[in-house]
Amino acid sequence: MMQHGGDIYTDGVLKGKKLIDFSSNINPIGVPKSFKSNIVEAIEVLNRYPDAHYRNLKLYLKNYINNNYNFEKKDINEIICEQDLILGNGAAEIIDLVISCFKKILIITPSFGEYEEDSIKWGLHIEYVSMTEEMEYDYHAILDKLHNVDALLIGNPNNPNGRIVDKKEFKNILEYCEKNKKSVIIDEAFIEFTGDVNNSFVTDISKYKCIFIIRALTKFYAMPGIRMGFGFSKDYELLENIKKKQNPWNINCFAEVAAKYVLTDKKYIRDSIKWIKEERCFLTNQLEKVNYIDRVYKTNSNFILCKLKGIDCHELYNKCLDNGIVIRKCNNYTGLDNSFVRFAIKDREMNKMLINILQSIK
Repeated sequence: MMQHGGDIYTDGVLKGKKLIDFSSNINPIGVPKSFKSNIVEAIEVLNRYPDAHYRNLKLYLKNYINNNYNFEKKDINEIICEQDLILGNGAAEIIDLVISCFKKILIITPSFGEYEEDSIKWGLHIEYVSMTEEMEYDYHAILDKLHNVDALLIGNPNNPNGRIVDKKEFKNILEYCEKNKKSVIIDEAFIEFTGDVNNSFVTDISKYKCIFIIRALTKFYAMPGIRMGFGFSKDYELLENIKKKQNPWNINCFAEVAAKYVLTDKKYIRDSIKWIKEERCFLTNQLEKVNYIDRVYKTNSNFILCKLKGIDCHELYNKCLDNGIVIRKCNNYTGLDNSFVRFAIKDREMNKMLINILQSIK
């Protein structure tokens, strides 16, 4: 089974069927017009290699992070500079290579499957901490396990349950890691969907050298095909270790032009944040009315984890497939079984369609 959602090919495209994808957590507003309108800039430079140092691209990213997409600020607080950045062919490359820099790692379960896959691939010793029954982080258990590892890898928000890290509860963990020279890798690929920049750990990286943050254009900006990810930290030794393992020109000209325009697209950002806030509330409330859904877990992201009763994820998946939609079976997440599924949050029309299909299933 693939670790990701978004497999519309196996039972859809390759069989000549058009499926609606509720398994992939992509912004349904779609690719920003600001990129589409300027894509010719990338086409015009296809005949030359990108800047090997990606100086303009790093400038776009630096300004975006320092602005925290608050474009009304007149004075930008210089939280990070270009040398704090590492670029990747999607967040997947950054996750893979930063994991490769350690020997022992702590992973929360359930969480994004590639954390574990990459750790196994690089031969790391893995320690695990389970989330609570409410799908919240167990901060005391995390702290207890840290002495056994070199690094902690944690999602903010976490995939598949969409919960963010409680900064107050997390402070002791950061203090311990900073004091004991352990790294804290924070995957913030979905952070924009929370609608509040204060949920990010961006402003903490100056105080805590141990923090390494991962971001991407994939989810919020609806461009998984662009393959544009990045990480940033004040741990320059770690950044240098990652760079040594990278191939040159790992970012293409389309990704660079995309970053140039979408990261300053005020309307797209504001519309997306407004949309997710409304639809997250709507879909959560509607899912709670489906009689075979035992539990709908609280989320801060653009997807919702649910626990089933009287039906397993395989049966529900097949019944949904018969109705032209793909959902995410979550039984391949470490710590979850056949009773868990995840739904991406779409626009109102598609969310209503999903609920109608779910309610029609006996």
